[in-house]
Amino acid sequence: MKNLISCFFLAGMLAAGTSLAFAADTAPKSVIHVITVAFKDGTTPEQIQAALEGAQKLPGQYAGITHVWTKAIKVQNLDEAKIKKTHVIVMEFASEQALKDYTDSAAQKEWYKLYLPIREQSTTYDITN
Repeated sequence: MKNLISCFFLAGMLAAGTSLAFAADTAPKSVIHVITVAFKDGTTPEQIQAALEGAQKLPGQYAGITHVWTKAIKVQNLDEAKIKKTHVIVMEFASEQALKDYTDSAAQKEWYKLYLPIREQSTTYDITN
């Protein structure tokens, strides 16, 4: 019985080690850039839509951006009396270097023409493994 328990324990340890090694090998090295946005009072839905569409075009304008998401399907804990951030923009960069190189790039400057004039406040998170 002792040997059987030892075998199960050893098998469990090997499985856990293999799972951890596999997870490390498959963890993406890309960077997720999350922006939560509050737009200025008086901003029209058309202006917001133009800014979101401009963000959607960024992968075609800057090779380091691989994906962009702008459609929030669920927002939790949003109390509009306290929190004005109603939109989110998520960009996936190929690497940390791609994110760094995006700063002051022609693509960023062009998108900022649509985005910055209507942005009241934003918070940004950059996330990777």
